[in-house]
Amino acid sequence: MVRKISRRAYLMIMLIFLYAPIVTLIVLSFNASKSRAKWGGFTLKWYKELFSNQDILSALYTTLIIAFVSALVAVILGTMASIAMNSMKKKPRALLMAVTNIPMLNADIVTGISLMLLFIAMNLFFHTRIRLGFGTVLLAHITFNIPYVILSVMPKLRQINKNTYEAALDLGASPIYAFYKVILPEIFPGILSGFLLAFTMSLDDFTITYFTTGPGIDTLSTKIYTEVRKGIKPEIYALSTLMFVAVLILLIIINRKSDVKEKA
Repeated sequence: MVRKISRRAYLMIMLIFLYAPIVTLIVLSFNASKSRAKWGGFTLKWYKELFSNQDILSALYTTLIIAFVSALVAVILGTMASIAMNSMKKKPRALLMAVTNIPMLNADIVTGISLMLLFIAMNLFFHTRIRLGFGTVLLAHITFNIPYVILSVMPKLRQINKNTYEAALDLGASPIYAFYKVILPEIFPGILSGFLLAFTMSLDDFTITYFTTGPGIDTLSTKIYTEVRKGIKPEIYALSTLMFVAVLILLIIINRKSDVKEKA
């Protein structure tokens, strides 16, 4: 009895620490006063001003485009890499998996500075015309997203029965047709998880974006960083609240779909 109470209390404390800041942010988004220490009454003013603030909307648009495109490209490259690694022998596969883990274990600042120096070095030594901006941020996000996709897809590939694919080939299916009909449906949950994880990591990233972006390009993370120096506007609270609600709804939909499939 005492253990159950202590476990529940521990869980409640964890949830409070996790979600208290988010609840505070949501409350502040409806606060009529700009002061965080004073409640000025309920208002939707900051949500209205959010949709009329072109700087924030432009940063949001850039962030979503970079997150979606980088996640999509990372899913394609990561899935191809996972299939290639899965067909290798044990030692080369273990070596490549270790190399894949390095970007995830590295500090973001190390990855960000390394990519920035790479782009500068390409301009100096290879006489390319790569300018720090939208393109370099997109390439950087694709680079650090690929390992997350590989680690999401690889477990699904290991669960596949190889005899099913070989049986499809024996029955006359082409390798491409067998892949789309046999392999892809089996690894799709891993691909979807990798895409959502890559999208979230790209949406959340600041350090790597900060070092690989150029003048005139703002994402939400760099925009908020700039705003902190001046004082965060309440519109940012409203935007963060909307993003949290959107992610929550997405998670509920995905979990319900998975529950329906398990019951079926």
